[in-house]
This record gives sequence, structure tokens and C-alpha cells, in this order.
Amino acid sequence: MFEPVTPPAPGPRRPEPLASRLRTTLLRTSRRLRDQRVGDLSDSQMAVLGQLVGHGPMTPGDLAERERVRPPSMTRIVQHLLEAGLVERNAHPGDGRQVLVDATPQGREHILATRRRRDEWLQRRLAALTREERATLSAAEEILRRIYSQ
Repeated sequence: MFEPVTPPAPGPRRPEPLASRLRTTLLRTSRRLRDQRVGDLSDSQMAVLGQLVGHGPMTPGDLAERERVRPPSMTRIVQHLLEAGLVERNAHPGDGRQVLVDATPQGREHILATRRRRDEWLQRRLAALTREERATLSAAEEILRRIYSQ
């Protein structure tokens, strides 16, 4: 059987390590930003559309590799985006057995509208901070980018 979990002894809590606090805060902030998307696409569908807008046409296999999903999952994602008119399939210029998936003008606008909405959401929150707090966040963004790039 399972042994009961004993609650921690009362007293002052030890502060969580920086890594835990940052992880929690970054995940919660990311979740709130994702909630600001336009339309009803899933996170996976938005990610694929964003890849196409940011990097240009790709084969479904390349998209699956970039998004770390299996090809059948990517096929379903691409099919949904096709039906929504956000992507199109075109013949691969160098390999007649392959197709390239690309964002349509409507797909590009969908991504740009979502980015504008997310930027506006974050800008409203930043506007409530002091100049010094915004400067601190600017410095922290550079540090976080270095962590991400390692």
C-alpha cells in the first residue's frame, strides 16, 4: 500500500531556486501569450503556420522534423490548414515525388494578426511598469536569449 504523505513542518518556506522560479514564470507567461492567438487553431497548427511564414515553403517531412512530430501527425495538421485556406500545396520544383507546403496570403495575415495581438497584450502589461523595471526586463531578455541559444 501507499504510505501517507506527511505535510511539511510549519515554519518559514525556503525560497525556490532561481531555475524553478524562472521555469514557472516563463511557462505561465508563454501560456498567457499563446492564449492571445487569433482564431481557433491549435498550438501545433499555429506552430506549423508560423514555420511556413518565417521560413518559406517546406515539404511535409521537413515540417514534421522541425516540429518534432511524426509524419502522420503532420499530414493531419497540414490537411486542417489546407481546409482552412491557410496553406497551399505546390509541386516540388526539384523532385516530382514531393510537394511543398506554403502559407497563403490568408495564412500570413493570420500569423501577423496573432503576433500583433500578442505584442499588444504584452505592451499593455509593460506600460504599467516603471522605466527602471522595463530596463531590467530588457537586460533580462538579452540574458534569456543567450541561455536559449546555448
